[in-house]
Amino acid sequence: MSETPDPEVIELASKVFDLARTGDAEALAAYVDAGVPANLTNDKGDSLVMLAAYHGHAAAVSALLERGADADRANDRGQTPLAGAVFKGEDAVIRALLAGGANPESGTPSAVDTARMFGKTDLLELFSAR
Repeated sequence: MSETPDPEVIELASKVFDLARTGDAEALAAYVDAGVPANLTNDKGDSLVMLAAYHGHAAAVSALLERGADADRANDRGQTPLAGAVFKGEDAVIRALLAGGANPESGTPSAVDTARMFGKTDLLELFSAR
């Protein structure tokens, strides 16, 4: 027996996911501080951190990590926020994720694999220094 989701909850979740995509760090922080789970995921398993990271919003990533979000939480395809940031070339996000404890070896492909794939030797050096 499947319960029909409350439309207001769905609307709130959509709003919070949009805040992650647009990088509104202050509003995201306020929602998480008010009780929205820091590790909230959408129907594809993308976390708020994943969405903020993929869209290049280092401040939003940091705000979420400071509130307990998992830096290595993979989506349903095994992708991590760090690997996504490497793929997108988001250096500030990469540094925010690493500062928040992200593991470059997590995920499939991992951030290390992604850096190798695209010949990003500077990132490989950064990862190996950790």
